Amino acid sequence: MNSSKREKKYEILLQVLKKRSEKGLEFARRTILAEKIECEKIREALEYYTSNWENFTHPGLFSIACEAVGGNPDKAVKVQAAIAMIAAALDVHDDIIDKSDMKYGRPTVFGKFGHDMALLLGNAFFVSGFTLLSKSTAKLHKEKMREILETIKKSLFELGSAHALESNLKGKMNIAPDDYMQILKMKAASIEADMRIGAIAGEGTNSEIEVLTKYGRILGILGTLREEFIDVFEIEELSHRMHNECLPIPVLYALQDKDSKESIQKLLAKKQVTSEDIDGLLDIVFEAKGVRKLKKTIRDFVEENIHLISEIRSSEPKMLLKKLALSTLEDL
Repeated sequence: MNSSKREKKYEILLQVLKKRSEKGLEFARRTILAEKIECEKIREALEYYTSNWENFTHPGLFSIACEAVGGNPDKAVKVQAAIAMIAAALDVHDDIIDKSDMKYGRPTVFGKFGHDMALLLGNAFFVSGFTLLSKSTAKLHKEKMREILETIKKSLFELGSAHALESNLKGKMNIAPDDYMQILKMKAASIEADMRIGAIAGEGTNSEIEVLTKYGRILGILGTLREEFIDVFEIEELSHRMHNECLPIPVLYALQDKDSKESIQKLLAKKQVTSEDIDGLLDIVFEAKGVRKLKKTIRDFVEENIHLISEIRSSEPKMLLKKLALSTLEDL
């Protein structure tokens, strides 16, 4: 399995999410660029980030959830834009925490402008995003406004807790996979929030909101687990995670196998990991009992999500939600 093959299989769904996020991202771009920022370096970092704003998953999922309950995403563009800015803040701050210099073949803000500028830019996105969110929800029923703000708050606190717990595990190889799995489940809070807020903005029923909230949590877990598998295939990403983050969860499960542990440790201890080493690692990891069990867990999650959306009223969003869930199984 190679990167180009995976990208082709995701291409259609990614384009759908990208298309659905266009109006929200454009409004977010105009809003943040209109802010008065006197520091030339931060302004440069802002323009750099917004010139290639590719984080369209969150606003795209918001749009699907809004339409899935019968709402019109075009009438909630400002809320969508606020979500995009808050997601951008988390994106920039995550790169600081993980010391990610590069992402998608391009320097991150952290990699290009350094720790301080990245931190300040992330803060600017947070302030502008929450200001817009407050303004854009002011016209909603007070209960809906309160629920949206409460959802964002809950999501951010859970994400913060996940990163704090993960930071205690960095650089360790004797991590219990179940402990790391719990952290990954907590990280899914952001996707859950996208879906819940979209359903609220679309004026869904309480039942519909809860269904899409559960779907969002599971989709977030599935997406995160898929990325964990993909990282095993990428030499540079695997090396980065060995030194700055936690090893991908499939590797952690494989390390629980006594017969595999020594071989994996020898491979990872090498100063320079080659493509042949990765091939050897893949053979070991995918034969591990814990990894086979993890893949079954992923399939069970997909089935649960498909069952959850069985009563969604709008046919196109329902179809998209089903395809999104199934796409997480591709190539695994």
